[in-house]
Amino acid sequence: MKIKDHFLSQEIFEIKETETEGVFKTTPIPSNISKYYESEDYISHHQDSGSLKEKLYKFLQSFNLQYKKTILLDRIKKGSRVLDYGCGAGEFVKYIENDFETFGFEPNSNARNAAKNKISKATVLDNINTIDDQSLDAITLWHVFEHVENQDEMLEIFNKKLKEKGLLIIAVPNPTSYDAKHYQEYWAAYDVPRHVYHFSKKGMENLISKKPNWKMRKIKPLVLDSYYISMLSEKYKKSPLFLLKATIYGTISNVKALFSNEFSSLIYIIEKK
Repeated sequence: MKIKDHFLSQEIFEIKETETEGVFKTTPIPSNISKYYESEDYISHHQDSGSLKEKLYKFLQSFNLQYKKTILLDRIKKGSRVLDYGCGAGEFVKYIENDFETFGFEPNSNARNAAKNKISKATVLDNINTIDDQSLDAITLWHVFEHVENQDEMLEIFNKKLKEKGLLIIAVPNPTSYDAKHYQEYWAAYDVPRHVYHFSKKGMENLISKKPNWKMRKIKPLVLDSYYISMLSEKYKKSPLFLLKATIYGTISNVKALFSNEFSSLIYIIEKK
């Protein structure tokens, strides 16, 4: 499938299935990939524009932050050590820093500085190796894993940093959801080339099943993502009624997913063996 970078460059990329069934990769990956993040509209790093897109993002984010924290509190004790990998401007780190001993890792200096200015207790890092091995109770990646090209290497590092039975929580978009199929090449969550990998539910299950040190424990939905992704997709299509259509198709996607479990984004709760 050929996909345009609707967000920034307007360049065309191709998505091809890897040797792992259900896992797809963007090709080619530009050598200067950091330039594809250099936009004031990139919501993970810049959240003060006052745009309608940003306001909707923050509205949905407020519900998602509580939902994500609940996932942790249901599985680990308060005061446990948690790393948010790829923490961006630090919203989740800030939200959980009073409940856990919290760390955030962010490679982008602008985002990292924004996170440091926002938090009061958590520690924001630019090098994950400063964290002791077997010291973390959970590592979270909220829409980050799809950006990581060296995934096998990072899974090994995460395994080293987690305690026995520690949790790896990965949230990624689902290209086999209804909204992905509806919008096709306009589906905003393809986000090429920033999204290096794309995981169907079966694909993520296949990937983890190949790793002897991990066990899939639970898959949960991110229900609100369908609305935000649909809104961006409608804007890429230049729809004048993008909010109305996004509400309609986001709702259809969630209703269909109640039966298929193919939500627009999925959270994979994985345990270290």
